[in-house]
Amino acid sequence: MTSVGYAIGVDIGGTTIATIAMDSNYNVIEKVELKSIVTNKETMFSQVTKSIDYILQKTNTSSDNIKGMGIGVPGKVDKQNGIAVYQNNLPWRNFPIVDRLHEHYQIKRINIDNDVYLAALSEWKQAQIDKRNTFVYITVSTGISCSIIENGQFIRGDGFAGEIGLFPVFTSREDVEISRLEKIASGPAIETYAQQQLKDKNLKTSNVFEKYTQGCQETITIVNDMVNSISHGVYSIICLLDPHKIVFGGGVINHNPFLVKLIKEKLENLIIPQQKKSLKALTVSHFKDDAGVIGAGMLGLNHKIY
Repeated sequence: MTSVGYAIGVDIGGTTIATIAMDSNYNVIEKVELKSIVTNKETMFSQVTKSIDYILQKTNTSSDNIKGMGIGVPGKVDKQNGIAVYQNNLPWRNFPIVDRLHEHYQIKRINIDNDVYLAALSEWKQAQIDKRNTFVYITVSTGISCSIIENGQFIRGDGFAGEIGLFPVFTSREDVEISRLEKIASGPAIETYAQQQLKDKNLKTSNVFEKYTQGCQETITIVNDMVNSISHGVYSIICLLDPHKIVFGGGVINHNPFLVKLIKEKLENLIIPQQKKSLKALTVSHFKDDAGVIGAGMLGLNHKIY
């Protein structure tokens, strides 16, 4: 059995659980992905432990030789007490995940944080910007959210900071009661609306963007409306924070990076001349879909921002 001390990172989502072993130089040694089983809290937790067991087997490592473990969970978390407070895509409510993991594994240090914050952590470290600068990571995926790092620290507010998906934005659509960004531009929102407009219940989000690139007029309208809404949300961030760098991630952006170019074009019509520099601050995620799990591994190595 190996004597090398790894950290384990776990990124828990409503669709998949990604788990890695990471060495002290932040190199990913092994990675596994399992499907999330959201039937109930225990089946979901069982999948998490199964993914960790697979990593221990693949690295030929015992849990008592693990330096630490970082856990990324969507929604609201209680970092101090290790509790998954509320996740709208997981069957957990006030679930004591850290205590439960301690019962399974001989790992002294297990830390938990919101998954978007951990994705921001990995991208912030990769960007290597001045610690004093303001950094924003925006995820457009199953949901829409952002995380802010300023002076080397997360801006957390009272626990709900960064929920840009709740922001009311412009849209030409009339099928939503309140035009919140997440209801217009998230992956599921795009998929549902496209199914209605094209009268095809089998249409997936990926198909919408494929049809867009092929010139389908209905999907061009849908994507343009989505981009308009995201641009208004991003502009609110620019006006409030004036970030030095904004990184876009999440499945929708990672698999369709051309969207960032479209967002920049829309923003040009919104910003004033003195804000032009903000357009250069917008980039696509470096780690793509692995940003969250890499951040979780870093948390396992005790690389934390408070």
